[in-house]
Amino acid sequence: MSLLGHGSEALRARHRRAAFFRLFCAAMTAFGMVVLVVLLTRIWREGHAWVDWQFLSSFPSRKPELAGILSALVGTAWLVVLTALVSVPLGVGSAVYLEEYAPNNRWTRFLEVNLANLAGVPSIIYGILGLAVFVRGFGLGRSLLAGSLTLSLLVLPVIIVASREAIRTVPASFRHAAYALGATRRQAVVHHVLPAAIPGILTGVILALSRAIGETAPLVVVGAFGYVAFVPAGVLDDFTALPIQIYNWTARPQEEFHALAAAGILVLLAVLMLMNATAVWIRQRARRNRPW
Repeated sequence: MSLLGHGSEALRARHRRAAFFRLFCAAMTAFGMVVLVVLLTRIWREGHAWVDWQFLSSFPSRKPELAGILSALVGTAWLVVLTALVSVPLGVGSAVYLEEYAPNNRWTRFLEVNLANLAGVPSIIYGILGLAVFVRGFGLGRSLLAGSLTLSLLVLPVIIVASREAIRTVPASFRHAAYALGATRRQAVVHHVLPAAIPGILTGVILALSRAIGETAPLVVVGAFGYVAFVPAGVLDDFTALPIQIYNWTARPQEEFHALAAAGILVLLAVLMLMNATAVWIRQRARRNRPW
């Protein structure tokens, strides 16, 4: 009886600790949500009145009533496109190699560990690397190409890890069926594995690019301009981006520019929410259409 009583008491203690931990997690979640709602409410209250067509179609100005984010919007679009063109082929190709072709040896395990670590490196470290390699080493200067290559380094580990997970979820029976019909490994990967993994890969790519859009530190380090009154026409032109423009406005003492920064944050949040909603839609559609 004493053993049974001791076991029941230990079980009740475990239940109490589990309940306390669950309550603690719920409280932290609620606290985070409250802080987020307060911040969003303040940003909306200060900035929504400034968001109009004139704000979206005008260049930055020293006069708050004439200032806009056209150059920052176009620069952000350039950065996203160039970053995707560089990082997506490299990231997906690396994931296919590591998951389908690479042997299971020390070198492969070393790469896997470092990829997981690189995904958590602070973004400013990538900015310093981009400054040393692309801006000064390759002589690209403070150009769109240097900024996009730096952001590509930032999102590559995320794309590789997400793509590997998507490829790993494809059942082995897909590969075995292709081999049974005489397909080579390349044909099995290209015609069977990748099409089945595309929804997960696209979701990871969109989330990685969403992170790149909101990054400020790497662009500050590589030398993005805070005031650009023109639209970039090529990859070697000077540029600015939404986070840089917002940062520039918040550094000014006038309250009007702070309201403009809040309006810019609203536009940036709208872009990020659109991209994240696209990722969620792709994931849900893939789950409905998945053949296994």
